[in-house]
Amino acid sequence: MAIWIKEDAKVLVQGITGKQGTFHATKMAEYGTLVVGGVTPGKGGMNIDLGEYEVPIWNTMKEAITNSSADASVIYVPPRFAANAIIEAADAFNEIKGEGIIVCITEGIPTLDMVKASAHVEKIEGVRLIGPNCPGIITPGDQKRKVQFLVD
Repeated sequence: MAIWIKEDAKVLVQGITGKQGTFHATKMAEYGTLVVGGVTPGKGGMNIDLGEYEVPIWNTMKEAITNSSADASVIYVPPRFAANAIIEAADAFNEIKGEGIIVCITEGIPTLDMVKASAHVEKIEGVRLIGPNCPGIITPGDQKRKVQFLVD
């Protein structure tokens, strides 16, 4: 059995300023997930209130990972932007940390976009993609912050 995300993972939310991104980032913070910031192009330099605390917003994943030492990214962007968000996250984790996990919640991503994004991530050792159209990661009977994904 392997654990893909540890309980103390630092999480970025791509699309944090959108309705779904803000809602779910707030819920994650309430449950104890260590949300360290968000990424929304054009909104870098702002902060967003998650109820429990405020987090910074960056324009790119490279800026976000460099400044936050994030281990994981969760994607709440519209379907037409999701594949590019996945690729950006994969490239940034690969370049800066050599590893990372991407959880894509977005549903309805065009099939050919997802084929391109999946093939891109598959070539990068140390970066994993869960999703798209994924409900997230949680260990049953545990808090949402215990973001452990177990595989045989």
